[in-house]
Amino acid sequence: MNPITVSALTTHIVALFERDELLRDVQVTGEVSNWKRANSGHIYFSLKDQGASIAAVMWRGNAMAHSWLPREGDQIIAHGYVGVYPDRGVYQLYVNRIRPAGRGQLYARFEAVKRQLEAEGLFAQERKRPIPPWPCRLGVVTSPDAAALRDILRVLAARWPLVDVVVFPTLVQGGEAPAQIEAALATANRYHLEVEAIDTLILARGGGSIEDLWAFNEPQVAYAIAHSHLPVVTGIGHETDFTIADFVADLRMPTPSAAAAAVVPDRQEVWATLVNRRRHLDQLVNRALARWRDQTDQARLRLLRLHPSRQLDRQRQALDERERRLHNAIWNRLRQLAERNHAAYQRLEALSPRRVLQRGYSIVHRQDGQVVVDPAMVPVGELLTVLAARGAYQVQRVENAPEAPNR
Repeated sequence: MNPITVSALTTHIVALFERDELLRDVQVTGEVSNWKRANSGHIYFSLKDQGASIAAVMWRGNAMAHSWLPREGDQIIAHGYVGVYPDRGVYQLYVNRIRPAGRGQLYARFEAVKRQLEAEGLFAQERKRPIPPWPCRLGVVTSPDAAALRDILRVLAARWPLVDVVVFPTLVQGGEAPAQIEAALATANRYHLEVEAIDTLILARGGGSIEDLWAFNEPQVAYAIAHSHLPVVTGIGHETDFTIADFVADLRMPTPSAAAAAVVPDRQEVWATLVNRRRHLDQLVNRALARWRDQTDQARLRLLRLHPSRQLDRQRQALDERERRLHNAIWNRLRQLAERNHAAYQRLEALSPRRVLQRGYSIVHRQDGQVVVDPAMVPVGELLTVLAARGAYQVQRVENAPEAPNR
């Protein structure tokens, strides 16, 4: 057998590896060790178990597609192919996809980050900000090519087409996604402060595995949400997916579409509300007008009662009534006086000397008008005036007449 060169031998070994179907597409489970990321972005590590170890490499493009990457000591399942590195004459695993060997590792890390941020107060309800109910402009932090953005825009156009939307593009998956999400949130806040006011930010991406969503579990994303000047609404994954970003956000919605629906009113509901309020206002106005009409009618009646002509009419009536009463009172009084005068006249007539004279008696007066009641009052020879019933005549006393007998 003729000797061959090292290169020829290595080429033969490479050909053997490439023809082996198992080595061309293999999944290997083991513990990560010697994890290193080169300046180029490529990752070099070893995968080992109790009996062996194999070198592994993941190129930068594959690494960037991962939201979650393992740490030293993690148990993983690495997918790729086994090939030969000719310069060193060693075989190694060329990895294109990594996932944890069990979900326990990811959940443990998730819980550790959650406990840390909760202890720092990032989940506290008192720091949650209210979502403006009538936004004029929204910011959306997501991938510009993702279905999540199309869902958000569709919901916004259907519910509240008046709102403006500003998209702040970012990766939502892969190793560079956390830094880009952090930067996009910062850019949105600067836009709000320096360009145009934004009412609310939506941070969204579609569904996926826990590894796909891992960028939203990174502390740097949580801090970016907490430090945002704008309220942040998350719509990440599906209804059953929860990320650290959801706990920090001011409002968590289960999907991107739900997040869009939460930040704007529904124009149909607003229209129905306006119609109901208008109907209610019409009822209030009609009731108020009816009440004012009643009050006006009552005031008009009071004015009519208080009108000077009405007052004069009442005064005239009262004057007529008083005049009637006064006339009746005077008439009654005059009648009473007349009756009293008639009675007195009758009494006087009964006592009048004329009545006595009519019975044949006379009244004798002296010259000075003094009535003679005693013959001794008149000297003999004095002229006297005798008043009879039908006239007067004079007599002269000549002598004392004999005393008349008693009758």
